[in-house]
Amino acid sequence: MAPILIALTAAPLWAQEKLSLRDISRALNDLDTVKGAFTQINSDGSFDKGTIYIKRPGRARFEYEGKNAPLVMVGGGQVAIFDQKSNQGPEQYPLKRTPLNLILKRNVNLRAENMVVGHDFDGTTTSVTAQDPENPELGNIRLVFSGPPVELRQWVITNQDGSQTTVILGDTELGGSLPPALFSIPTEINKRSN
Repeated sequence: MAPILIALTAAPLWAQEKLSLRDISRALNDLDTVKGAFTQINSDGSFDKGTIYIKRPGRARFEYEGKNAPLVMVGGGQVAIFDQKSNQGPEQYPLKRTPLNLILKRNVNLRAENMVVGHDFDGTTTSVTAQDPENPELGNIRLVFSGPPVELRQWVITNQDGSQTTVILGDTELGGSLPPALFSIPTEINKRSN
């Protein structure tokens, strides 16, 4: 499968510079709700599309397109993967055991927590690679930002086994209200069992 090319609106070359960890932390902490399209590139080169919902702290929902597409929910400190083809309950594991926890936590401070293992600028975007300093074996997350103003464009999660999953954000709506049921794993389980 051919790689997906994403066109980013670029600021004038003279205005582009490496974003500071302070500015990136502030932007993540100011993020309340997000709704938008995403494209996911899987470790095998395949890709999926869908809609993402984020409600910080600690909640996210990935609705994949397709008849039998999975649903991934983050809420109540858990990640749940619902397989549409299975009549079993969702596969669940603690959010704190995933690199996604680093951007969904209540207070992100990339400067003080000794979690940043990479901070780079390619002339257009700034990337920050972070991991849980207490559990580096769990993998890491590389966040890619444009700006100023600081805007999260994509992230790449590297799992324990070295496999990578990239999520590229499309058009997003920031702010607004998202219903709590979107992030309630027990509500989704009950809905599927009826």
